[in-house]
Amino acid sequence: MNNLLSPPRLWSRSEVLSSDSQTPRLPDVYAWFFKQIPPGVPNDGCCTSDSLKQLHIGIAPTAPPKNGAYPSRQTLRSRIRYHYRGNAEGSTLRLTLGCLLAKQLDIQLRRVVSGKRMTFTAHGEEMLSHWMAENAFVSWVAVEEPWKLEDHLIKTLSLPLNLRDNGRHPFHPVLSAIRRKAKEQAKQLPITT
Repeated sequence: MNNLLSPPRLWSRSEVLSSDSQTPRLPDVYAWFFKQIPPGVPNDGCCTSDSLKQLHIGIAPTAPPKNGAYPSRQTLRSRIRYHYRGNAEGSTLRLTLGCLLAKQLDIQLRRVVSGKRMTFTAHGEEMLSHWMAENAFVSWVAVEEPWKLEDHLIKTLSLPLNLRDNGRHPFHPVLSAIRRKAKEQAKQLPITT
């Protein structure tokens, strides 16, 4: 766990996305550290590494479903790559960052394709990817059942960008409201491509 809180190395977007990436295809807990803190995000009490603040954690895969459905087959490699280059529909981290950085990056959450999915426009997702390349760094630790460690970390660390199971954090209602408002506004706007 110390390798998550004080990682020996942080990985950049270009390193994770490179063809010779060392990002493992294993079950892991990963931690996101930020150079620039998105506007309004409190970071007192957050872990620090090389002057970057840890604001979010995630896991791959998720816990096996209790209803007998097929478990997730995502690995750390696929999940982190998606956070770095995917879109807000498939990455709660990208959704959160985009909502927090909307004014700064001049981007807006929109309904796309059928109107059920919400992402930032292609230009918005590109702007968000560029911001993450400059400011978001990741570390990880291999864990057989990552959901167990994730639960412990969310209960014991200050992780302002995590929402699920993190209702005790003072930023939780603020972030929830920001995301909810962005989604409500997107529903009022025309569907975009």
